[in-house]
This record gives sequence, structure tokens and C-alpha cells, in this order.
Amino acid sequence: MQSEFVFSGLPMRVLFGAGTISRLPEEVTRLGMRRPLVVSTPEQRDQAEGVIARLGEASSGGFFGARMHTPVAVTEEALAVLSERRADGLVAFGGGSTTGLSKALALRTDLPQIAIPTTYAGSEMTPILGETRDGEKHTIRSERVLPETTIYDVEFTTGLPVAMSVTSGLNAIAHAVEALYAPDRNPIISLMAETATAALVRALPAVIERPDDIGARTEALYGAWLCGVALGAVGMGLHHKLCHTLGGSFDLPHAPTHAVVLPYALAYNAAAAPEAVAALRRVMGEGDVAVALHRFGQRIGAPSSLADLGLDEGNLDRAADLAAARPYPNPRPIERGAIRALLDDAYHGRPPGTSAGAAG
Repeated sequence: MQSEFVFSGLPMRVLFGAGTISRLPEEVTRLGMRRPLVVSTPEQRDQAEGVIARLGEASSGGFFGARMHTPVAVTEEALAVLSERRADGLVAFGGGSTTGLSKALALRTDLPQIAIPTTYAGSEMTPILGETRDGEKHTIRSERVLPETTIYDVEFTTGLPVAMSVTSGLNAIAHAVEALYAPDRNPIISLMAETATAALVRALPAVIERPDDIGARTEALYGAWLCGVALGAVGMGLHHKLCHTLGGSFDLPHAPTHAVVLPYALAYNAAAAPEAVAALRRVMGEGDVAVALHRFGQRIGAPSSLADLGLDEGNLDRAADLAAARPYPNPRPIERGAIRALLDDAYHGRPPGTSAGAAG
């Protein structure tokens, strides 16, 4: 165990359970909102309108244009709606795209937020915002973007399609894995990250077999919550740098990209992160944890390569250049050649660490 460390708890309120959406009106009142704007995606408009109906007159309606990777142009469109309707708060209903838009609006307005996650993204637990402008994704860390309240209602996740449950769940695991090897990790967050990973490794196969199993969905959502907390408490490293590059510059889908990259980034860092590897061995029960996570992804039906996600092989060199530029803190130094080898393995779906230099 680390003998010296710093732990800073983030200010957040969580309501967790089944049917907790019933407490939304009281949370709106508690935060002093009178006309919150409900934000969501076009795909979840019907459900989001149900949330608006639940609020009745205590709502300024909805904005349903949230998009993946939080494009600044969408944020500016939503800002105009926010101003026009004189909204005094935000209710984000959906996954990471919706939460990202709400955070971007809160950064610019300092309005209070309530997040109602319907996936395992975990963004609602972090003071991190990633925005895309001019083909590049940029991140900031500020408590201004952290939602004041998160309402986890397990019932909203029972309808999450199996394929999205898989990629969203692996996205959450990636948050925890990176927290385990973060330079500013601490024993509290490491314990949380290990517990979260174990919960999702148990829950995801059950979710695939029985998508409406409330017990499996509860454990998965609990694990995702803890993964988000872990990511929000420490700095991001290579995994998130790669995913921000692939998503922001090449428009790859967010959660599937995290699902593919996870074992490769871990293989790159494994030799420099023995404590993280030891924790993951306890969870996975295997020696080579990067290969174990790769096999786990295959077993539950995750996409197996960057080629599957639509990346052009001709973009691998540029992706390596971007990922090696302005690197995030990482246990193993970022070497452009090794990053290029890692991306080549991930592009072809080879076992992680296959190419020389891609593994630590």
C-alpha cells in the first residue's frame, strides 16, 4: 500500500436504486431550480419528454440535439435555447453525449445540473469535460462542470441494448483500469476501482444473457458509478489520450473505441504499473491481464478492432502523431514508435502486445 498520498473527495450527491426518478422534482426544488432545461439526444427524445412531463410547469422544455464528442457548435446552439427560455438549471437525461453537453453548458453559465444516466458512461461523476473543435478533442478539468446531483435509476438501463451495454460497460472498466495506474492514484480510489471492475466483470455476462435482469443491471450500474468516481478523482493517461484522439480527430464512436483500446493501453503500461496489474489479476484470475481483458471483450461480443469501427488504416500514422503530442501523465513514457505499434495491433485486432514495442 502507498504510505503517502493525497485524497480529495468531490462534492456530489447520488440517489441510487430502482424508481429513483420519482425523486427528481424534489431534487429540482432542493437545488433552487424553477425552469430547468432537459437535455438529451434525438434518439432518447421520447424518454426525455417523459422527464419533462414529470416536472410539469417546473421545466423550460427540452433540447434534444446532444451529439457524441460534444461539438462546440452544438453547445452554442443549446446556449441560445437556454437563454431564450430563461432556464435556470439543467437536467441531463442519457449517456455520455448528453452529460457532456450539460457540462459544456454549465461551464459557460455556472447553472446547477442534475444528471440522470441511462448508460454506464460515468461522465456524471467526473469534473472532466471533453469538447471537439476544428477536428480535435480538448479536455478541461473544473468542478464547475460536475453535476450537483446524479439520479441513478436502474430501471432506465434495462432497455439499454445488449451491444451498447457491452461497449458502455467496457468503457467504464477502462476508467477504473486507468485510475489504477494513474500517477496521482491513492489507496481509496484503487480500492474503489478494483471493486468497480469486479462488479462489471461479473455483471456484464449476466446482462447479455438476461438484459432485463434487475439484479445484474443494478450491479453493472453500481460498478459504472464507482468507475466514474475513480476516473474523476485522478488524472487521465494513455488510454484516454488515445480515445480522445481517435474520437475527436477521426470521429470514431466513443464507447466502442474505449472497448477496443482498453487491453492495448493496458499492455503498453503493464510493466510500469505492477500494483494495477496485481489488482486486475485478482479480478480476472489470470496472469496476463491485458490478454484476459481482450478475451473478456471477445466473449461478451465487443468490437474487436479499430478497423471494425471504421478507422482507415492510412490514418494510423497521424493518430500516432496526435497521441504522442502533448501526452497525458502516464506510468510508461510515451514513445511514438511504440504507440504506432500499439495502434497497429488494435487496428487489426491482434492480441495486445503482439507487435514489438507495443507492450511494456
